[in-house]
Amino acid sequence: MKRSLALALAAAPAAIATVAMTAPATPALALEEPVNAPAPKRIAKEGAGLKTAIFAGGCFWGVEGVFSHVKGVKSAVSGYHGGSAATAKYDRIVRGGTNHAESVKITYDPYVIRYDELVRIFFSVVADPTLLNRQGPDVGAHYRTALVPTNAEQRAVAQAYLKQMEASGIWKRPIVAKVERMKTFYPAETYHQDFMAKNPGHGYIRRWDKPKVDALKVMYSSDFSSSFLRDG
Repeated sequence: MKRSLALALAAAPAAIATVAMTAPATPALALEEPVNAPAPKRIAKEGAGLKTAIFAGGCFWGVEGVFSHVKGVKSAVSGYHGGSAATAKYDRIVRGGTNHAESVKITYDPYVIRYDELVRIFFSVVADPTLLNRQGPDVGAHYRTALVPTNAEQRAVAQAYLKQMEASGIWKRPIVAKVERMKTFYPAETYHQDFMAKNPGHGYIRRWDKPKVDALKVMYSSDFSSSFLRDG
């Protein structure tokens, strides 16, 4: 659903409002269920000062939407990670073969929300770590699920948490989410930024992404911010 819709948006960003009113649902697919991911055993110790981290987990609209409601997150930018500058364009990404993943780069205060807590939230309400190269209705390697640490401490925490997830028995299928080496992050086109806040009535947002924010509010109420953090 999103691929064909997104191509139309890429060609004509001004038509977003019109498309949002007519976007069809996908009745054959069930809504993703939140998971009570385990409390991290490896606690992040990144020290003072704002930090950045990159998360890939399907469509970046929902990833950005969830993290934009997390206390301590100062910025959430949708973009592309893993490929080259020449292919970091939406209409190219969706055709596949670029090595990019739709991703979100967040800036956060580790004294308010730690990296291990962000990872737990991610796998609780954002991404199913057992799905290979897909999330929800979106299929392709550019929708893969990955943690992209930006420092050694994040990498240690990410690797430890994936092992903890595998051993937990919470997920009945194998964990296929990966830790990827950081490369250049390319911000996505302007019309993708703050997409959930700008288009709350969009069919895709209502069906696939709003439930994730609702789950965040219920499961992580102490970390939830009712206001949407707009990039910039």
